[in-house]
Amino acid sequence: MFLGLAAGTVLSTGLFPRGALASGMVDYTPGLIEEHLAAGKTVFVDYAASWCSTCARQERVISALRAANPAYDEAMVFVRVDWDAYGGHEVSTSRRIPRRSTLLVLKGDQELGRIVAGTAEGQIKALMNTGLQAGS
Repeated sequence: MFLGLAAGTVLSTGLFPRGALASGMVDYTPGLIEEHLAAGKTVFVDYAASWCSTCARQERVISALRAANPAYDEAMVFVRVDWDAYGGHEVSTSRRIPRRSTLLVLKGDQELGRIVAGTAEGQIKALMNTGLQAGS
């Protein structure tokens, strides 16, 4: 009960921008990724489901890496696509996303890297470094 109340309080007080998650990811809405790509930004996309343990592990690794190196947040926009809501949507089908727990780095009209169901810190760090280099 307390955690739900605290989270609601944080969100309602405006500490996070609208659509931003406590993890620093922005919730996907249709057109959001394309908007950032058109603006020349590098986009890290996390296709996840709230009930997915692999997704939770990936999120912990991503959060720890971002906390250790703030340059990731300067170089990329982090977007979380809710698999339950958008798994069959164009944002998933156009990129041939096979399942939740898929991570992508996009720049312009190119996919720079992808991980499917990987949770190893080294693997995720390498993907994030690809985005860091592209975003610099």
